[in-house]
Amino acid sequence: MELSRLKRITALAGVASLAIVTSGCGGGGSDEPASAENPIELSVTTFGQFGYDDLYAEYEEQNPGVTIEATNIDGSANARVDAFTKLAAGSGLSDVVAVEEGWLGQIMEVSDQFVDLNDHGAADIKDNWVDWKFEQGTDPDGRVIGYGTDIGPQALCFNQELFEAAGLPTDREEVAELFGDDDATWETYFDLGRQYNETTGKGWYDQSAFVWNSMVNQMDEGYYTADGELNIEGNEAMRAQFDLLAAGTADGLSANQKQFDWGKGKAFVDGSFAVHVCPAWMLGTIKEQLESAGGGTETGWDVADVFPGGNSNWGGAFLSVPESSEHPAEAAKLAAWLTDPEQMVKQSAAANNFPSTLDAQAEIVEAAVPNELFNDAPYGEIFASRAEGVVAQFKGPDDSVIQENVFAPALKILDNGTGTADEAWNEAITLLNDLVVNN
Repeated sequence: MELSRLKRITALAGVASLAIVTSGCGGGGSDEPASAENPIELSVTTFGQFGYDDLYAEYEEQNPGVTIEATNIDGSANARVDAFTKLAAGSGLSDVVAVEEGWLGQIMEVSDQFVDLNDHGAADIKDNWVDWKFEQGTDPDGRVIGYGTDIGPQALCFNQELFEAAGLPTDREEVAELFGDDDATWETYFDLGRQYNETTGKGWYDQSAFVWNSMVNQMDEGYYTADGELNIEGNEAMRAQFDLLAAGTADGLSANQKQFDWGKGKAFVDGSFAVHVCPAWMLGTIKEQLESAGGGTETGWDVADVFPGGNSNWGGAFLSVPESSEHPAEAAKLAAWLTDPEQMVKQSAAANNFPSTLDAQAEIVEAAVPNELFNDAPYGEIFASRAEGVVAQFKGPDDSVIQENVFAPALKILDNGTGTADEAWNEAITLLNDLVVNN
């Protein structure tokens, strides 16, 4: 285990101190199968909207002797802090741990601290997944350390009522055409935002950072090159996208909302903004926010099969089994069951996300169950369309740190109107050097 690496990652997240541990801190767990005569408890840690509660109960019923102790952490960033603090301490991780795509690169740097799922049948089920998702969970030595859960193909959410008030089309197919269908661009996205703002005086998008995340995830290479080198300073294409966003925000298109808060969901019901970037998992987040603010189907949210710049992926997760697990075989069995296509269909319905297994995707599309909260949108069909041709971008070890601790605060300069594009970009470079390059 690379202790300096773990300490730096957790320090970036605000952890005051970490225990000193030695390498190879495995749990030496038992492989004796669970049964009524040999009861075991399996702990699982997830974050955000995973939709597993009913599945846990189903698994316990099917597997006498297994009791699941579930913990759900509020948000991926907090889950990252929790995971790396416990990795550095050498204890405390659950038997099954959810890992977000954005910090999978950090996990890969200590992949020896996770069970190789090849030892528990991963090769036999690898064809369940879209190939790039399975490859993401495989380390450079060929060890499979994570089974994929969902993926995040990006569509565009919009508010019908706000569009109608601004004289824009409200039918989702007409909205897709408005943005350009397969030829949709960010330039059109921002131009429509200016038109909307001039008509209504209101924000177009919730805040700049989520738009930026979508733009970066769409590039062939993001914060890192495919070879694992930092890819920000001197990256003219990335800077051009940043300037495009900065110009839109300077023109009043940002509603300057707090990420993952939105005034406890009120901004989704009070007309603060009209569009939202929507990787599939975001629909579950919006649902939670609407319910928190007392909103429902009457709020007018819908989702269109279109995205500026074309098809891309933002996010998705994996289930991993730490070497410290006392029951690695049973934990691997549970992780495989939770990510089996049959269970993924149920998870998708519960969490409003989109599965990474092919059979689950096909079943959701065929079922054509409308999403009531989003104006009965054909959820499966839309996100299957948005997933076509997507190949996940390489994520380096500090990808989530750069997203959350470098660009998010720099972009607040734009949202708050306290600086120019140059000043915001320079702040990002300063934070990059302080938090990543010089650590």
